[in-house]
Amino acid sequence: MADWEVVIGMEVHVQPRTRSKMFCGCAVAPLNEPPNTHVCEICEGMPGVLPVINKAAVEACLKTALALECEIPQHTKFDRKNYMYPDLPKGYQISQYDLPMSRNGHLDLEGRRVRIRRVHLEEDTGKLVHEGDKLHKATQSFVDLNRAGVPLMEIVSEPDLRSADEAREYAMALRTLLRTIGASEADMEKGQLRAEPNISIRRAGTEELGVKTELKNINSFRALHRAIAFEVKRQAELLESGGTVVQETRGWSEAEQRTFSQRSKEFAEDYRYFPEPDLPPLELDREWIDKLRSELPELPRVRRARLVEAYGLPASDAAQLAGERELADLFESAVRAGAEAKPTANWIIGEVAPKADGRFAGQISPAQLAELLGLLSSRYINRDNARKTLDAIWGTSLSPENVAKEKGWIGQVDDGVILNAILEVEQTHPQAVFDYRAGNRQVLGVLVKAVQDACGGKADPRRVSELIRQRFGD
Repeated sequence: MADWEVVIGMEVHVQPRTRSKMFCGCAVAPLNEPPNTHVCEICEGMPGVLPVINKAAVEACLKTALALECEIPQHTKFDRKNYMYPDLPKGYQISQYDLPMSRNGHLDLEGRRVRIRRVHLEEDTGKLVHEGDKLHKATQSFVDLNRAGVPLMEIVSEPDLRSADEAREYAMALRTLLRTIGASEADMEKGQLRAEPNISIRRAGTEELGVKTELKNINSFRALHRAIAFEVKRQAELLESGGTVVQETRGWSEAEQRTFSQRSKEFAEDYRYFPEPDLPPLELDREWIDKLRSELPELPRVRRARLVEAYGLPASDAAQLAGERELADLFESAVRAGAEAKPTANWIIGEVAPKADGRFAGQISPAQLAELLGLLSSRYINRDNARKTLDAIWGTSLSPENVAKEKGWIGQVDDGVILNAILEVEQTHPQAVFDYRAGNRQVLGVLVKAVQDACGGKADPRRVSELIRQRFGD
């Protein structure tokens, strides 16, 4: 691949955080709702009905554009994008074409600025559900219109990405930004963020763009990375064998770990865009735009830099905390409640975040975390029992100290108690002590556990390990 340069532009569809659809009052349905239970005449494309613009969706789109430092025009409008497909009952999709809601922004990654061409609004289509026989061959298809009319923001980048790694980093950074500003939950597994890369390759050192393919059906960041890597390799092998790349839309098969052809790629003229006659053009009030800009929270890249500067955190820790607004909020609030910065960051990243699995609200308060870490730093509780205490207080308002006392997990174990326990273990585990002194460091864990047991499980295992090494030689 050294002779080829990869060129990637991204089209990302994001479902904004709204209760109702883009042009009607139907509720935005969860994915597991029964088919066609959140539809109306507007969703179904019945003649004579009139759409109404969802202000909350417009606001989410504008906030996203402002966070990406896009230009916001005075005038914008909606257009009809005409094509025939079974899950599109109107025969057209309401989108934006030549006057989008924003243009010319950017998103900064580590070492690369990705230009944003536009952020605009449109509506989602319905969904085809295929029913197959025992050989998994589709014999009939059904249409579910629950998603028809759900608002979507389309965020289109310029072709500034140069690898599968960068494309994945871009999509993840975009998700972080969207969650931070509250524009979307941006959960790929729920279909709230769909990344569609446009991929081409060209000879290294040349400027002319190659023929691109667009990838669909990608539902995770890992799949995004694998799909791009496969497609780049496929295109390179095709060109090196004398073939040509066809501009087309390709799907990604997770089961087979390969891309496959779906249809030839359409051009703008194929859609016969024209202004949506049932919706008025929008005049975007400057005062409203300024108000939305002023309401934006601290953006991830700014917060990341501040966490390093203000708390002395390593850049990697700051990046992980700033990647989830609730994590960073928990960290700073716990520090304000008296916790030390670096241990707090370590515990949030290593213990709290994996346990929360993206759902932090009401699980642990800053005061609880600060109290727990205070017990740990004072050696009133060891790390193992601190983890048990975290489990016990999770999702409650209980005091970590009270819980640990009630469970018998708390108690100050000083070095004198630990040294006495080590002397005891010398008598009860003579072979392990002999092996350790002979250079077998694998038995250290056996000795640490024996000493902890002798201390009633209340000794800090790291301090136990240090004193064992001092006693028996490292």
